[in-house]
Amino acid sequence: MAQTEVTGRYAARGVSVQKTDVHAAVRDTDPGLFPGAFCKIIADDLTGDRAYCLAMHADGAGTKASLAYLVYRETGDAAVFRGIAQDALVMNIDDLLCVGASGPFLVSNAIGRNKILVPGDVVSQIVAGFEEQATQFAQWGMDVVLTGGETADVGDLVRTVIVDATAVARMRRDRVIANDRVRPGDVIVGLASFGQTTYEERYNSGIGSNGLTSARHDLLHADYAGRYPESFDPAMPADLVFSGPHHLETHLPGTQVSVGSALLSPTRTYAPVVRALLESHREHISALVHCTGGGQTKVLRTGTRIHYVKDHPFPPPPLFAEIQRVSGAPWREMYQVFNMGHRMEIIGNERLVPIVEKICAGYNLECRVVGHCEASPDGPQNRVTLTAPDGEEIIYPVPG
Repeated sequence: MAQTEVTGRYAARGVSVQKTDVHAAVRDTDPGLFPGAFCKIIADDLTGDRAYCLAMHADGAGTKASLAYLVYRETGDAAVFRGIAQDALVMNIDDLLCVGASGPFLVSNAIGRNKILVPGDVVSQIVAGFEEQATQFAQWGMDVVLTGGETADVGDLVRTVIVDATAVARMRRDRVIANDRVRPGDVIVGLASFGQTTYEERYNSGIGSNGLTSARHDLLHADYAGRYPESFDPAMPADLVFSGPHHLETHLPGTQVSVGSALLSPTRTYAPVVRALLESHREHISALVHCTGGGQTKVLRTGTRIHYVKDHPFPPPPLFAEIQRVSGAPWREMYQVFNMGHRMEIIGNERLVPIVEKICAGYNLECRVVGHCEASPDGPQNRVTLTAPDGEEIIYPVPG
């Protein structure tokens, strides 16, 4: 399915939202047992049991690790990297939740660092962060088994540090949510990415682990470019490098936290909510979508011949509103780069709405019906129509 790339500041910084070249490269590879599922699912060839399958996923914290490096150099506090481990782990586990997997999960991490700039105390904090987050998952009855990993000193390739992980879960094939049941009339329930749930220690800006290349450069001051040239790509256009008005300690308007704290908010997991829903009402779920890379257009790869009408999205949380204000990025770009307020979508029969609301209320997690599904006017191609804060109706992909 062809999708229109963002052509604004994000692309100019060398980042691809839709990764059309990557998708083209893997177009002819085996799509797995359930081609429409959120993660690739393969046969359980380890046991040969055809009733089971393996769901696998690999992801990481992305350039958020460069932001943590910057904070570390400014403060000397290596503990900021614990949140980066949470980012890498949640980006995998929450993707696997979208196929209906609820554990046990086997996780291996991969840390690539520039040893001259990133010493062992940083690595220790990253490892501790993985262990800390695995313990929290266990409190919800979800086993995350850390199998070890690889720490590579690759200063010739990595300017600071990169933190990735791979996760695998074994599950029954008849329990898979294949995302192939979306129908006109289904509702779209969004789970908020911002605020403070009962399982978070502080306010979460909602940034997650996507769009950080633009977020940090649009918000942070040019001072950081001079002090930490290793924290960005030297090939980036100079006017897009740390082009914002803020310092890390600057207060973020509309919140009680600093800009730096907001940008480093650990990626929120939706595990306790989704797990409870899977246990009680799995049969009513048409699809689960983790709105990560591609933001509010991620759903375009879910189902067929569906028009996703998002006419009641969350108002942009303070961090996203500030990014838009200082950068002047159009809403079309903002909603395709960032999650803009909700990062998990539950799609299904409207009977799900009060059930999801009740589960979310128990965790102080805001949710709302952000839209509904119609038949696509574009034939076999899916469409998203989103109502922006100024009332503009934005269509993805661009018609024609």
